[in-house]
Amino acid sequence: MRLSELSERSGVPVATVKYYLRERLLPAGTRISATQADYDEGHLRRLRLVRALLQVGRLPVATAREVLAHIDDESLGRTIRLGAALWALPHGPEPDEDAPETATARAEVARLLSELGWTTALELGELSPVHRSLVASLATLIRLGYPCDVTYLAQQARLMREVAVQDLDALELFSTEAERVEAAVASAVLYEPLLASLRRLAQAEESAERYGL
Repeated sequence: MRLSELSERSGVPVATVKYYLRERLLPAGTRISATQADYDEGHLRRLRLVRALLQVGRLPVATAREVLAHIDDESLGRTIRLGAALWALPHGPEPDEDAPETATARAEVARLLSELGWTTALELGELSPVHRSLVASLATLIRLGYPCDVTYLAQQARLMREVAVQDLDALELFSTEAERVEAAVASAVLYEPLLASLRRLAQAEESAERYGL
């Protein structure tokens, strides 16, 4: 398809598509003449992801470019490729090493992961921005005096593992590694807010059934 058709099908203005091409957020099309290139369904799919990263995820262009570079890195295995792309996304706050609660939170996270048997998470440890964000979040709960015992967290984590199984099962529907990683990144940006909303709705339903309106 020509650039004009790519713009029409994606809903992205031609000028914006050209900007994405200049910023290397969208791969170049196949050159068919000195002034024209041909684009395919992969470009259309990538445009949707770029819009999700920039418009919904509010990522800076440089960060979006880093995420996309990991998606396109065929030298990596699936798990590393997916992890690298997801790690490049924005995460929560870093642990405050001056706070006394941080050491306690770090030990509790290690105990939690051991109880769950999540060996990969344990091995990666502080290398993972998600791990560090979990430590920071738990430290905040401890500092403010909110309950956050390992038994409760383990129950929540096991529910999240079931969600992860569904997520990865859905990825198998795609035919290429790039498509699978693209879908996982899009899911992280678009579906995490949706899951948070579903949790709040579920809490409201459970409260109404238990206690009435």
